[in-house]
Amino acid sequence: MVTAPPGREDDLPAVLALLDLERVGGDDGAEPGGQTGAERFVGRHPERTTFSRTFGGQLLAQSLVAAGRTVDGGRDVHSAQTHFIRGGDLRRDLDFTVVHLRDGRGFANRRVDVTQDGALVCTMLAAFAGPADGLEHGRVPPEVPPPDDLPVFDEALRGFEDPLSAFAGALHPVDLRYAHDPPWVQRGTGEARTENHVWMRPAGEMPDDPLRHAALLAYASDMTVLDTILTGHGLSWGIDRVLAATLNHSLWFHRPARFDRWLLYASTSPVATRSRGTGTGTFFAPDGTTQATVVQEGIVRHFAPRGT
Repeated sequence: MVTAPPGREDDLPAVLALLDLERVGGDDGAEPGGQTGAERFVGRHPERTTFSRTFGGQLLAQSLVAAGRTVDGGRDVHSAQTHFIRGGDLRRDLDFTVVHLRDGRGFANRRVDVTQDGALVCTMLAAFAGPADGLEHGRVPPEVPPPDDLPVFDEALRGFEDPLSAFAGALHPVDLRYAHDPPWVQRGTGEARTENHVWMRPAGEMPDDPLRHAALLAYASDMTVLDTILTGHGLSWGIDRVLAATLNHSLWFHRPARFDRWLLYASTSPVATRSRGTGTGTFFAPDGTTQATVVQEGIVRHFAPRGT
């Protein structure tokens, strides 16, 4: 039985509740370009949050659920590409419009537009496919300590609660175990790290619903993928003066999502330039198989300390 870290028992249920989108209507009429219609949903924000705008992982998860609820059974999500246009207002609900782009024999394609008062917050292109046989290969996962030997997130944060209050007070539906010093500890060592490895598992029991497994994995994929942009320079979130915002996020599911066990999230940053940085990540199952791949681009601006 999977149990939540102490004090985090309510975090996973709170996020799973956000995935229960309310269906508010649909349009079966044909649209330009062969689109077959649209369906509409409403999503909420959590009652407790420390962020100033909607967390990107929440938008990814809710958009994926909205898209998946319009696809016939037997097809799993295999890719989701999302562009973030503006920050979401935490005081208002989110409107999800799912456009049916195509329903073929093997694949289904959806576009999800997320709006508030008619203003576009983000848009996702999601694709779903049924099972098929083919060539198989994957990366070899890095060798890291097992998760049970590593401290839970709140223990790793001890002593840094004040500068990292936004992280300490946020919902943590995913149990995070850094396989090395987290960025805020590493910063004090003078070390620069170009790869980050974090074990992740839901902080509690998951329902038997493949779509929710995929959605929570999408949520988790936004949590640490940009870390190496900073750790490669010996910097840390919350301590150094850093402004960050996600521009786009691509996620590929190589196998049907099963997020009720530990997965190792290995990430690095191939490039940062012109106030933008790119992070890439891979999720590995305990047996070493590659589960999902992530590429995210974000605005990352570092400001020198005041007085220097």
